[in-house]
Amino acid sequence: MDLPAPDRYQDIRDGMRDLCSHYPDAYWLEVDAKRGYPDAFVDALTQAGWLAALIPQEYGGSGLGLAEASVIMEEINRNGGNSGACHGQMYNMGTLLRHGSDEQKRQYLPRIASGELRLQSMGVTEPTTGTDTTRLKTTAVRRGDRYVVNGQKVWISRIQHSDLMILLARTTPLTEVKRKSDGMSIFLVDLHQATGKGMTVQPIPNMVNHETNELFFDNLEIPAENLIGEEGKGFKYILDGLNAERTLIAAECIGDGWWFVNRASQYAKERVVFDRPIGQNQGVQFPIAECYMEVEAANLMRFDACRRFDAHEPCGAQANMAKHLAAKASWEAANACLQTFGGFGFADEYHVERKFRETRLYLVAPISTNLILSYIAEHVLGMPRSF
Repeated sequence: MDLPAPDRYQDIRDGMRDLCSHYPDAYWLEVDAKRGYPDAFVDALTQAGWLAALIPQEYGGSGLGLAEASVIMEEINRNGGNSGACHGQMYNMGTLLRHGSDEQKRQYLPRIASGELRLQSMGVTEPTTGTDTTRLKTTAVRRGDRYVVNGQKVWISRIQHSDLMILLARTTPLTEVKRKSDGMSIFLVDLHQATGKGMTVQPIPNMVNHETNELFFDNLEIPAENLIGEEGKGFKYILDGLNAERTLIAAECIGDGWWFVNRASQYAKERVVFDRPIGQNQGVQFPIAECYMEVEAANLMRFDACRRFDAHEPCGAQANMAKHLAAKASWEAANACLQTFGGFGFADEYHVERKFRETRLYLVAPISTNLILSYIAEHVLGMPRSF
C-alpha cells in the first residue's frame, strides 16, 4: 500500500507526483551533497503554478485554500523532496493577502504568481529574544516618507533566493505601549534594494542544507508605502502568517511521515534475514504500525486547522497542535525507518539519513515544542502562564 490513501485532493496529489517524478531521490541527493539550492525544482514548481495556489485568480493565482496548499507541500516531502526550499511563499501569502492594501496586492501579487518575484522570506526571530517576540529589538523609525530600520535578525531563510521579505520591527518603544504585542509593524522589504545598502546578510551553515541567514540592519531605509496595514498592529497581522506557517509545516512533516512509513514497510517486506522477511517480526512491524497511526492522527488535526483558517475562524490552537503532533509523528517515523534499515539507513544511497536530518528540524523550529505546550496549557486549558 502506498500512503496516503486517495482522498478529495487526488487531482492535486497526482499533479504534484507527476512533477516530482522528474526530480527523484538522486536529484535531492546531489543538491544535498553540494549544499546547494534546488533551483530547477523550485522553478518548475513556480512555472506550473503550484506556488501561486493561495493567490486569488484575479491576481493570476489559483485562488485555492490553505488545505490545498498544504497538500502541495505534503506531496513534495512525501515524494522525497524538501519543501523548506519554497514553503515561505505559501505562508507569507496569509499576511499580504489579508492585510496588504489594494495597491500592494496589485503591485506584487501578479508578479509573484507569474514567478517574476519571489516572496520567500519572513524576518521575525532575533538572536537575543528568541521566541520572546514581543521584546524584539529591531526598530523602524518614521522619518518623512521613509522608515529607518536598525537591529538584527537570525535564522531568516531563503534570503538569497527571494526578492521580497516580510519584516517585523518595533515602531513604538516597548515602554510606551499598553500591551507588549502593540507597537510592532510589518513591512515589505525589497531585498535587492536593501542588500548592501543598510542590510548585511551573513549565511549560517547548518546540518540540513537549509539556506538561512543572520541579518544586520544599519539605517536601512524602507519607503513608508511598504508598511503593511496599520502601524503598530503588525504582531496581530503576522499571526495569520504564523498560523499558516505552522499548518503548512505540519503538512510537510506528514509528508515526511508517509515517506518514512512507506520506505520502512517496503524494506521490511523485501529484506530477508534468517530466511524470512524482517517485517514478519513484531519487533519490526509494530513500531512502523505505531508510526502510521501517529501520522494519520496528525493528518486529521492538520485538516481541522486548514478548515478553520480558510473559514477565518480562530485556529491558533489547532495550528499549533497540528504542527506539534506532526513534528513528533515524523520524527518517530524517521527513527523507526532508520532502525528498520539498520546500518544501510546511514548510507547516502538509501536517502534515509538525509530525510532523517531534515525532519528533525521541525521539533525545534518554527516554534519549539515547549512553546506549543505552554500555549495549550495557558490558552486552552486555562492554567497560569508558566513564563
